[in-house]
Formats: sequence, structure tokens, C-alpha cells
Amino acid sequence: MPIAPPSSIREFRQLHQSGLLLLVNAWDAGSARVMESLGAKAIATTSAGLAWSQGYPDGDLLPVSRLLDAVASIARVVKVPLTVDMEGGYSNEPHAVGELAAGVLDAGAVGINLEDGTGTVDLLCAKIEAVKLAAARKSVDLFVNARTDVFLRGIGPAERRVEETLARARRLRDAGADGLFVPGVKAPADIKAIASEAGLPLNVMAMVGMSHASELEALGARRLSSGANIATATLGRVAALTTEFLRNGGAVSPPEAGITYPAINALLTRP
Repeated sequence: MPIAPPSSIREFRQLHQSGLLLLVNAWDAGSARVMESLGAKAIATTSAGLAWSQGYPDGDLLPVSRLLDAVASIARVVKVPLTVDMEGGYSNEPHAVGELAAGVLDAGAVGINLEDGTGTVDLLCAKIEAVKLAAARKSVDLFVNARTDVFLRGIGPAERRVEETLARARRLRDAGADGLFVPGVKAPADIKAIASEAGLPLNVMAMVGMSHASELEALGARRLSSGANIATATLGRVAALTTEFLRNGGAVSPPEAGITYPAINALLTRP
């Protein structure tokens, strides 16, 4: 799959300039194509769902060859911009992370997520710089969404988490990040403070008890991700159907939302 055209890269960047990008997270080509057919303006991968679909647990354990194959298969069937969750880059060596980002670009993506996780801000900044250099060598303006887990991991006192997130955001922006992903933040006041002061488009993750999308937009958020929720719910549905089938051998109930065998086949039959 060739590098995505400049128009797709520009389109993805423009989706972060105003309004709220509702970004669904797919885990394979089939799920991505279904999501695109329902009106998704862009597709992201979920690191957890993608790892599970390849037979690996989440947490930087997916072999990079499997990641690149999966990205290429998704890029082959969707036309909207594709961004890839690279977790922590599957390495603590910035150069290796940069090379992987180059491979993701070659597979057809226009953006990536890169997280600090349990690592240091210094290390994430070094990875971002390496990624930007690798993309520049290909003359591609790769969108790097830098994720910091201050809220998700409950780092530091609750009353200091906005301050800590903003301190990290300044470092990540200076390293070349194009967006800031803060999973776990829910309070409207916290979202508004981060969105107004980070200097980067703010990405939040959908969670139970979070404000409606229209309110998130008004607070200044520019991107809302579904995260692993759809993949988890799908596997939960698989578990329920399998349990019922193994219990009594009955036929599986009719498909939901018009997703039938012919409909799925038709979605994946395209030039």
C-alpha cells in the first residue's frame, strides 16, 4: 500500500481544527470498513483490539510485523484517513520507534498515537522527535497524537493532575507533537483547562459518566475516541452468543443493524 496522498493527510489535520472529531477505533479491516460505511470521517486503530485480533495481549507486546500487516490490510479497504495506535512504539529506542512510524506511513496511515505509559516524558519526547525526522525524510507531515496517562493512571494528587498534564503537554508540543491525548479525564473543568492551555488539539476518550459530545466540543475538545470499548463490547457479544450456542445448539439470533452476510461481503467488494 503506498503512502497516503497529501490530500488525505491535509484532510485529517483539518478535522482537528474545529468542531469535534468522533473517532471510532477499529481492530481489523472488516471492522474498519463497517465503521467507514456508517459515516466515520476517519478511522483509528485500538491497540488493545488489534493486539487481541492478532492473538496477543495489549501492552507493547504485539510484534511489529503483525502491526504493519494489519495497518496495510485496513488501509487497503478504507478511503478515509487512518491513524494508528502505536502504544509506546514497541521499543524504548527512539530510532526504532521512528523506523516503525516510517513503516506505518508506508502501510497507508496518516497519523499515529504514541504514549508515555509508565515511561518518562523525556523518553516520549525523544520518540516523537525520531518519528518526526523519519516522516520528514519521506516528505510526509505525519500527525503525531501524544498520549499522556496522568489521569488514566492516577499519577500524583488529583488536584495537581491538570497542572502535571499541561507541563507534559508543553514538553510534547516542543518535541513536535500535533495533538494531545488525555485518556481518563472526565470533569468538565479539567477538560476546559487542558483544552484552553495545552496549545494542542485535545483528544479525550469516551467513558461512562462523561459529558455529551456537544458539551465536550464547547469545552474545547477537538477529538473524542471510542478507545477499546467497541472491540470489548463486540467480544462480549461473541462470548454471549457462543455461550448460548454451546448450551443448546440453537441458531444464533438475527444480526443487528442490518449487518448480514451479504451486506458485509458487499462492503468488502470494492475496486
